[in-house]
Amino acid sequence: MTFYVTTPIFYVNSTPHIGHAYTTIAADVLARHHRQRGEDTFFLTGTDEHGSKIAQVAEAQGLEPREFVDRMAGVWRELPARVNATNDFFIRTTDPGHVAVVQDFVQRMYDAGDVYEGTYSGLYCLGCEAFYSDGELDDGRCPQHGTVPEHFEEKNYFFRLSSYQERLLALYDENPEFVLPRVRYNEARSFIEQGLDDISISRGSQRWGIPVPWDPGQVIYVWVDALINYVSALSYAAGDTDLRPRFWPHVRHLLAKDILKFHCVIWPALLLAAGYDVPRQLFVHGYLLIDDRKISKSVGNVIDPLDLVSVYGVDPVRFFLLRVTPFGQDGSATIGGLHERYERELGNELGNLLSRTTAMIARYRGGRLPAAAWASPLRPALDRLGPEVAGRLDRFDLSGALDEIWSVVRALNRHVEERKPWQLAKAAAHAEELDRTLYDLADGLRVVAVALAPFLPDTAPRVLSGLGQSGDVAWGGVAYGQTVPAAGIEPVAPLFPRIDSPATVG
Repeated sequence: MTFYVTTPIFYVNSTPHIGHAYTTIAADVLARHHRQRGEDTFFLTGTDEHGSKIAQVAEAQGLEPREFVDRMAGVWRELPARVNATNDFFIRTTDPGHVAVVQDFVQRMYDAGDVYEGTYSGLYCLGCEAFYSDGELDDGRCPQHGTVPEHFEEKNYFFRLSSYQERLLALYDENPEFVLPRVRYNEARSFIEQGLDDISISRGSQRWGIPVPWDPGQVIYVWVDALINYVSALSYAAGDTDLRPRFWPHVRHLLAKDILKFHCVIWPALLLAAGYDVPRQLFVHGYLLIDDRKISKSVGNVIDPLDLVSVYGVDPVRFFLLRVTPFGQDGSATIGGLHERYERELGNELGNLLSRTTAMIARYRGGRLPAAAWASPLRPALDRLGPEVAGRLDRFDLSGALDEIWSVVRALNRHVEERKPWQLAKAAAHAEELDRTLYDLADGLRVVAVALAPFLPDTAPRVLSGLGQSGDVAWGGVAYGQTVPAAGIEPVAPLFPRIDSPATVG
């Protein structure tokens, strides 16, 4: 099995915020999980570095565009590292390898007769670097930025998107899970069904971009340039080895709903024109909201994910962002909500369970955990967890996967209260029952740790180590009875130390 997952590449006109971390963490969880299942996995993220907006910001700072993007790329490289994302490659659209593939890609489209020269006249939003029709505007304003688009007219090159309408409709009809969730599939298909206009794929008035190969006086439109990164990265990420045959047929794109049209409508058509297969699947997630408003640089409600990580640690931030709302829907994020889940779910329900279990093993059994698997009432729930979580993740239901895992965490906490090991320890006649109870708690925690490893990659090894188990997180371990006997178990310190008050992030 093979799995290739991408985030959108992020525009470097400003610094990362928590919305960017959201997509990056989600992609990382999926990549880690598929590696657990032994699959050949590739995870791509990176930066989008061309376009008029970049040139304007650079000029305002007294810099050449190249100098500006080189500085900003360093800032953006910190994001996956700081949220503990295991991306296999970080692409920059200024990479020579990317430039070469983009030029080859559009040349293929041109040679196929799908590109022609014309004059464009329309409304252009600089913030989106995109054209809008009157019908797509909200009271004459960009639906994303709330700004009034400028009228723009110039000679450039067009892609015959209109000629791909029927092929795109057939693609959607033949593959009802091409775009998930279903509401986004319906949105994209409806957009296609209403009729497609040809789109401009070059700019004659800009200089900061990739030159059109047959007309170097024009540069390739930044959105066309950016979308091709998903293909181009595979061509040079491994040096002289072209990874496209190995991974491209298995690609899954993660993206936010504001860029649905580019990814779910325009991108498949571009691929077909250039002679490539369309993506395997696209998952469109919602926005993270603060006080019911989209996180946005222009609104001024940006939360820096690196600030949150410095206060709470990376695993709690990863956990919270994927726990706060069903993945795919809009969600409301507050610092108070992070603090509450940190204390209640991570600190009390998981961390305290591990501390209590290891303390009882140390106290009642001298730190020894014998093999004591039996017909435990916990066995069905633990055996069911692996298939349930894997199925959820195959459907991109990351928050649902956490719900499944957390139902087991809570079942283990109830098991402690029902079995009362502290009472069993008082009588030698209950020795076997005590061993079984402690084993069940340890085994349940081991199963939870393996299942949680993609979400909490720093915490899972600490749980396993505290129970005297190896650090192996292969997915087959999400099943009852695989905890091995151990000695020298000591009470584990709190996994999530108390933080007195919610963080102030500004």
